[in-house]
Amino acid sequence: MLEDRTEHPCQVIDMSPGNVALRTDRIGKPGEKVIAYIDHIGRVEGIVTRTSQDGFAMTVIASDRKKDKLAAQLTWLANKHELDLPEDRRHERVAPRNPMSVLQLTDGRQYQCRIIDLSLSGAAVEIDVKPAIGVQVMLGTMRGQVVRHFEDGVAIEFAVIQRPETLDQEFNAPRS
Repeated sequence: MLEDRTEHPCQVIDMSPGNVALRTDRIGKPGEKVIAYIDHIGRVEGIVTRTSQDGFAMTVIASDRKKDKLAAQLTWLANKHELDLPEDRRHERVAPRNPMSVLQLTDGRQYQCRIIDLSLSGAAVEIDVKPAIGVQVMLGTMRGQVVRHFEDGVAIEFAVIQRPETLDQEFNAPRS
């Protein structure tokens, strides 16, 4: 997503915890703030540092803790095939096409949130509030509970494993 809030498909060419090179049809301008939603990684914020004919490079803006986590994710992704490592999560996580949603607490309070990534068993959401671990919530129409806090939000485990079609209808259908 570019600074003007337009979203464009992209492909990671090269990535480190501090920088990402992307191939894309719409090239950001140097100094422009961008957000990339990267499969198996999630949301990555940064600033365009240089452009190329078919894309651009960005410097990652993140806390040291988040960069350390990113380094661990990249190491795992780079080595999982050579080492025949199992997936460390129960279900594949993906970034939805429509990441904006609503998190509702059992008392009826509702909060806008952005889904960082989503799987059949849960979701990570960026949100301004941090409901207590164990609190029952609704993410869209999916019932679940808060299982973990992280810097920008919470992780939710769904009450039941979802069907791919259900998640697709809920979070990938075109908005009117």
